[in-house]
Amino acid sequence: MTEVRILGSAEVRQLLSMTDCIEVIDKVLRTTARRRLMNPLRTVLALPGETPGFLGYMPGWLADPAVFGAKLISVFPGNHGRGLSSHQGVVVIFEIETGQPVAILDASAVTAIRTAAASAVATRALARRDASVLAVLGYGEQAREHVAAMAAVRPVRRVVIWGRSAEKARDFAKAHAALAPEARFEVAESVAEAVAGADLICTTTAAKQPILKGEWVKPGCHVNAVGASQPNVAEVDGTLVARSRYYVDFIPSAEAEAAQYRNALAAGLIGQDHILGEVGAVLDGEVPGRQSDDDITFFESLGFAAEDLATAHFVFERAATQNVGVTVRF
Repeated sequence: MTEVRILGSAEVRQLLSMTDCIEVIDKVLRTTARRRLMNPLRTVLALPGETPGFLGYMPGWLADPAVFGAKLISVFPGNHGRGLSSHQGVVVIFEIETGQPVAILDASAVTAIRTAAASAVATRALARRDASVLAVLGYGEQAREHVAAMAAVRPVRRVVIWGRSAEKARDFAKAHAALAPEARFEVAESVAEAVAGADLICTTTAAKQPILKGEWVKPGCHVNAVGASQPNVAEVDGTLVARSRYYVDFIPSAEAEAAQYRNALAAGLIGQDHILGEVGAVLDGEVPGRQSDDDITFFESLGFAAEDLATAHFVFERAATQNVGVTVRF
């Protein structure tokens, strides 16, 4: 018999602040760059027929914190229109010495917060320190989390929202202004308008073809490319990839799954050496980051199991200390 703690979305959000998660992900990206982990590429099962969704299986082992487990998650981009998260599933973590399962956590909340936290870590490492104008493409769950994440690491004074529905973009701006209390929120009618003066750009859409062109991005900008996490979709064009100093979360994942990188490579716009390194290596001082105020820096965020496991481990330990959640015996 083993005792397993179960934590739903509300409990995860109760125990995991954005600022806490930023520090968790900072540590795990450094651990990743030092290769103190096992992180196989995710397995994806695309559902047949007209069903617009897939199932992903993401196992991993991490040395620090000492944890292993897996995330099992379904991704249904159309869920936003139903008032649901596009990511539904569980993270299961196991005790490192005996292999016993110790916790099951809601994957939607873990994924939402840790994804934005990874962008915050990359922004802290690569963006100009005075970056104050934020453009967010999209108005879903990741857009919300990214506003909070960017405000946590840079002095955001202006937030420009773009989405395919101007009405929904306006609703988003009104509903989430408190996430960046020092900022003025605006809504743009086009992507080009949204990014025209941006110091920071976060792409958080479900676009299958590029919506952001490199020619629209000003020198000195930092881009967090988040929405395109599958090898057959892209939010940005090859020109932007080619113009940028290009960094990733985990090189094996980027080489296999980053459509934006792979498309630019196939088009002859970049060479295979265009990936300058992982953000964790920048944090460790092993790879140079921004070299000038005019550099465009680019973070390709695919997400990988070690981020989920480290985040889940943090939440689980805090839950055990505070006796939060429900425990069951297996």
